[in-house]
Amino acid sequence: MSEIFRGVKARDWVLAGGLTALGILLMWLNLRMSDDQVRAALAEGSMVHALSSHSLWMIPVYAGTTVPVLWWRRGLVAVAGVSVAAMALHVVLFGWVTRCGAGLPLAFVLAFLGALASERATAWIVCGLSVVLTALVLVVDATTGPGAILLALPIVLIVFGIGLAARHRSALNQELAIREGELRQLRDERAAIEVADSRARLSQQLDGLLQERLAGLTTAAESANGLAPAQAKALLESIESGSRQTLDDMREIVGLLRGDDVALAPTPTVAHLDTLLARLRTAHSKLVVTGDPRALPAAVELSAYRIVEHLTTALADQADAPIEVSVRFEADALEIRVNGQVGESSELKAAVARAKERAKLLGGSVEVKVVKGRAGAIAQLPVVG
Repeated sequence: MSEIFRGVKARDWVLAGGLTALGILLMWLNLRMSDDQVRAALAEGSMVHALSSHSLWMIPVYAGTTVPVLWWRRGLVAVAGVSVAAMALHVVLFGWVTRCGAGLPLAFVLAFLGALASERATAWIVCGLSVVLTALVLVVDATTGPGAILLALPIVLIVFGIGLAARHRSALNQELAIREGELRQLRDERAAIEVADSRARLSQQLDGLLQERLAGLTTAAESANGLAPAQAKALLESIESGSRQTLDDMREIVGLLRGDDVALAPTPTVAHLDTLLARLRTAHSKLVVTGDPRALPAAVELSAYRIVEHLTTALADQADAPIEVSVRFEADALEIRVNGQVGESSELKAAVARAKERAKLLGGSVEVKVVKGRAGAIAQLPVVG
């Protein structure tokens, strides 16, 4: 049984069921119509011919014209052919009865589906079968008579043309989607090439920085021999300061290499966090800064900004969800707290992973807790020097 209905979708049941119900209702009205009602309808001109049959078999035979629509996706030509054959049998067996109210919608549906879902040759075959079906519906129709064929056939062709236009538009949309995907891929490839080039330049910059700084520190260390204690102490403090600066510069460049932060704009800092929050989709964001605000090493400033950026972007799914960011400057660390609501489409897990990677570069940490749909993140970044 499951094999019989394989590929049949819910809307196919609705379509075939609607056409079948309409046909059954019309055949039932034929059965219920008395001879007196027929004579009255002929007299007033609402019918052109008396009914030839009142057989109950009209209902199941007519259902044979509409039920096959259920499988139109498997073979529309075969479905249209079965409908035409069943309608021809109905005409032969029952003669003059009213069929137009259900038969014409069936013909229009088949013509439209043929144009919409079939290749050109198949579509025209289905169109031809729809024309034949229309003629069979009206040739001995007790309500309209064969004269209505001249009015119905152009409508069939119009419906067929609408289906062709819809198919053409669908094909254009698919083509545009393919082109858009290709452009997106080219854009990503170009961006990857640019990032790789920037990373190569940064690697060269890192190598040059190390060579230059290490050479300077080596020279300074070698010159310490024979110096007075005070001078040696000052020299060692200079070496220590230079070493820390070198470490900060190295961390910044490594962070750029690992975080895809290559850009032409100035390196973002903690001072830019208010601008970051202003760009979020949510209209309710707040930044609180406590402690002793001061300039921090560039690597700490950049990592703090990126951590807040990762977390707030993941929490800004809902326009009315407030986001609170607090930054506390401590003597030897920078503490960052981010609180916000977690939406269904939130990418919080990935954002936390990126934030932790950022913090790890500096020997820091990021902890996140989610309670009743709200996330609270605490990041600790050590500040050396």
